Amino acid sequence: LPGLHVLAIAFALEVSVGKTNTVMALNNSNVLLPCIFTTCIGFQDLVFTWYFNSTELIYHGKIKNKATEPTLVTRNPRVNFVGSTTKKDNNISIVLNNVEFSDAGKYTCHVKNPKERNAQHNATIILTVVHKMVETDNTVTLIIVGVVGGLIGLLILFMLIKRVVLFIIKKTQDGKKECLVSSSGNDNTENGLAGSKAEQKAPPKA
Repeated sequence: LPGLHVLAIAFALEVSVGKTNTVMALNNSNVLLPCIFTTCIGFQDLVFTWYFNSTELIYHGKIKNKATEPTLVTRNPRVNFVGSTTKKDNNISIVLNNVEFSDAGKYTCHVKNPKERNAQHNATIILTVVHKMVETDNTVTLIIVGVVGGLIGLLILFMLIKRVVLFIIKKTQDGKKECLVSSSGNDNTENGLAGSKAEQKAPPKA
């Protein structure tokens, strides 16, 4: 029994709606509700459903196996399937057409895989519906763009200053090379080495 439990965890079905679970849509527009599922051991006769506010079924589909695309069981007339399960990702995303303010709420993507002993999993998206973007939003966007542009400008200025400083340091170090050789000879003289050798090492200056 413990072994079976470990296997169940290893092959667990997972459903994801992406990095963020919030979507914003303009009134009267079409909005994509993304969803993908993953399973380590594959799937057979998989069933997926989309719910609005946990109770209203808006899309119901079935997938025989990885070699076939989903077949529709039932759907809301305003909902279209736009995913694909024969490609790299098991994409079961939908599009909600002509969004209204009453469509704002919670959309749940639910998957059941009989091949994993009827394992089930779901993920939820929060949809907000808004009017056309107001002026304040544009101002905020312009401020953000301005700040980002300013930061990029500062970064470029910093890079230029850095190059100039490195160039000056390099030139200074090149100028000091002779001094280092010369002082090295003097140090040797102080350590008891012949002064004539030190003089030979120092290049004649014009």
